[in-house]
Amino acid sequence: MQEPFDFQTLFELSPNPYMLLDRELRFVTANAAYLRVTASQLEQLVGRTLFEAFPHDPDDPANPSVRMLRESLQRVLTQRTRDTLALIPYRVPRQKDGGVVMEERYWSATHTPLLDGRGEVAFILQHTMDVTELQQLKQAVRDVESSPDGGVPRTQLMGGVFARAQAVQAANLALDDERRHLRRMFEQAPGFMCSLRGPEHVFELANRAYHQLVGHRDLLGKPVREALPEVAGQGFFELLDGVYSSGEPFIGRGMRVQVQREPGGPLEDAFVDFIYQPVMEADGRVSGIFVQGHDMTAQKRAEDELARHREHLEELVRERTRALEESEAERRQAEAALLQAQKMEAVGKLTGGVAHDFNNLLQVVSGNLQLLERDTVGDSRARRRLETALGAVERGARLASQLLAFARRQPLAPTALNLGRLVRDMDDLLRRALGEDVEVETVIAGGLWNTSVDRNQLENVILNLAINARDAMDGRGKLTIEAGNAMLDDHYAMLHPEVTAGQYVLLAISDTGCGMTPEVMQRAFEPFFTTKPEGRGTGLGLSMVYGFVKQSGGHVKIYSELGHGTSIKLYLPRTFQAAAQPAESGPGQVEGGTETILVVEDDAAVRATVVEVLTELGYRVLKAHDGQSALAVIQSGLPVDLLFTDVVMPGPVRSPELARLAKAHLPDIEVLFTSGYTENAIVHGGRLDPGVSLLSKPYRREDLARKIRSLLRGREQRLAAKTYRAPEEAKENRTLRILLVEDDADIRESASELMADLGHTVRAVESAEAAGEALAKEPFDLLFTDVTLPGKSGRVLAREAARRYPALRIIIASGDSRAVAGEDGEALERVVLLPKPYDLNQMERALEQAAEEATAAARTRPT
Repeated sequence: MQEPFDFQTLFELSPNPYMLLDRELRFVTANAAYLRVTASQLEQLVGRTLFEAFPHDPDDPANPSVRMLRESLQRVLTQRTRDTLALIPYRVPRQKDGGVVMEERYWSATHTPLLDGRGEVAFILQHTMDVTELQQLKQAVRDVESSPDGGVPRTQLMGGVFARAQAVQAANLALDDERRHLRRMFEQAPGFMCSLRGPEHVFELANRAYHQLVGHRDLLGKPVREALPEVAGQGFFELLDGVYSSGEPFIGRGMRVQVQREPGGPLEDAFVDFIYQPVMEADGRVSGIFVQGHDMTAQKRAEDELARHREHLEELVRERTRALEESEAERRQAEAALLQAQKMEAVGKLTGGVAHDFNNLLQVVSGNLQLLERDTVGDSRARRRLETALGAVERGARLASQLLAFARRQPLAPTALNLGRLVRDMDDLLRRALGEDVEVETVIAGGLWNTSVDRNQLENVILNLAINARDAMDGRGKLTIEAGNAMLDDHYAMLHPEVTAGQYVLLAISDTGCGMTPEVMQRAFEPFFTTKPEGRGTGLGLSMVYGFVKQSGGHVKIYSELGHGTSIKLYLPRTFQAAAQPAESGPGQVEGGTETILVVEDDAAVRATVVEVLTELGYRVLKAHDGQSALAVIQSGLPVDLLFTDVVMPGPVRSPELARLAKAHLPDIEVLFTSGYTENAIVHGGRLDPGVSLLSKPYRREDLARKIRSLLRGREQRLAAKTYRAPEEAKENRTLRILLVEDDADIRESASELMADLGHTVRAVESAEAAGEALAKEPFDLLFTDVTLPGKSGRVLAREAARRYPALRIIIASGDSRAVAGEDGEALERVVLLPKPYDLNQMERALEQAAEEATAAARTRPT
């Protein structure tokens, strides 16, 4: 086996000048020949640019020679291919007897790119040849040829012809012997060799080893591309072209070549070490290429086999090491996660218990303060003190709410919303809260997805983060709020085990404040941790944000740099539901009533306060201290319009069971829950159960009054609808199976409720496509559809349904009387048009008309 070749030694001993530049055209190294022809020291060149070391003409930095050289190097960088300057005049230092002088010389330069693993140019290798004497000789020849008296007498030339002929004959005999000897050595050489002539690389000679490599075939006199067609596309022809054009040899080590050793046979792999050596004529012209090398196939296969065994062994070692490391890392991670989970669980239980008792105390204080406020009319001093006390109650309520948010135990009522619209709606509130010296910029991405979160809690989060940012900027700076779509992939989820890969809506809030140190960032979400001065913060702001986002199924990340600001990114889960419009809720006037309310509260002080507040509002109030006694009141036959019960109750009858039994005994009763801590009674997965109304403690008198009035008003509307239907109940019961198609969520909900109150069975969908699937799966008596729907219109749906289901009756709701006829004038049969806006009477008449037609059709339908 040959010893590895020391290419550094080859580089240094080469008689040809070489130097190496990096991408910025700075010297990396140069060999001795280069330093000799430029009279330079290596330490004086390394790190300097080529044009700084050799400017050619300092008085004219843009001279043609510099421009030619710079353009050649730039072509190498941009095209990543070799570039050659056939001739360039360039002034360099030269060592003379009298010292170093600047001398203009003629050079031929080749610039070869050295690529990195990504295929980009990492270095440029320059090979130069000093052709000054050749250029001067050419000029002298041209001068002689142009001279009128510059010829040699013909007689002198003929005089020595005979003598030279004899000398040539003798020399030819000696050359024949030498040629035969060299031919025998050429044929018997252990390595393969061949000689190629001209730019087409025509075979002149090829020894026995070369024929064994490529297969015994007729080679001599043929261009290499014709003789070895199967080698095309493997890069060897291009290497030959490069050597011929540049005059630079090429050395290949262990290069793979596929050859066809038998006519029509398969391609076989061979591995060769070789050199393409240009054949130089006396005038410096390349006339051909000499190829010499060794077939290393057997050695390469042995080395590959050994390498495979070694790699397999190393892989086994790496796999075992990795398994041990992963096992240890997983153990540490599991221990940390267990400790964190135990810590959070302990804090959560403590928080829940504290919040429940604390909120009950706050409710007593708040209720009595509000009652006392009515008795201090005209006493400004007493009212100021009451306002101060009520403010303290509100701060305590916020503190308890933040504790529950951190522990992920606050009751959430998520709805589908558009984050961009919510941020824009908060613009005025944020600007008032932050002040004039904070610039607020909002960036909302196009095509923003919807997310499903609790709107009120998210507004609190945004306001909390904005105020934190204002404090970090000392009240002066720029706040940027961005909303866009984001995808957290499996790799990100693997690095963050608490994250579920998928689609999210990103909310990023960034400031130009003081930033955080890594130590502060690590503890930023811990409860009660704050960097603010005493009295300026509770340390629950960011922990509340963290708890809310986690409870909503999202992810939160902090990016911060000390002195450059902070960016907090909230990833909220995407929803495919349409965004719900926020309910309009103004302050309004506090209203009371005369209905009967049953108050169930185990805390005597809280119970007494609530009873007094409701009594002052005009309600008739019944009270019970636990679920069992409340159930006895309901079963006694006393009329009760609304059940107001605490969630956490002692005794065998829990509050959800009490509500269920109350609804069973009094179907029209309304139920309102209240609690400072809901546990898992009416909140599951961090969300309120469907249809549950909750008033969190502590609450104000106004909040209680509005909530109760809202529930009782809804009860009145339901009772009114039933009263309207009472005279009709004597008629034949014609219950319809109705498929309702309406894309507006509010209209869909109200229409479904009205149809259900009229005694019909309703299934509601939001698109014509969903309606088509429902009709195919189950029978319906009537299709009730809006005209304008996303995707397929209601009229097209009605036409298709009438054709496929002849017995199906159809109601089209529209504000346009032409909806039944359509633009093409083709009328739809068996269709009832219900003009928008419609009321309960109009809907019932349309349903009765459709029911009559459905009944008539059923009688005529074959059995």
